Amino acid sequence: MKISKEQVEHVAMLARLELTEEEKQTYTEQLNSILEYAAILDKLDTQDVPPTAHPLPLHNVFRDDVVKPSISQEEALTNAPDAEDGFFKVPKIV
Repeated sequence: MKISKEQVEHVAMLARLELTEEEKQTYTEQLNSILEYAAILDKLDTQDVPPTAHPLPLHNVFRDDVVKPSISQEEALTNAPDAEDGFFKVPKIV
């Protein structure tokens, strides 16, 4: 399958891109080389290759949750520009 210059122009129009004639020619050549490479990959025999989501075996490496002491409410509010009743006070946004 080959991409034509007209198809590149159509996609550029859909994306609201203004391309020069040189850019249209460049993108046409680049997209065609990508499609040629994809066609080569399509010819590979992958019958015995199991489907995978990642080439390496992955497993969760989460650490265990450990309860640690935290800062006090007063300490958390010391740098607040405005606080009220132990909470951060922020402007109302509607």
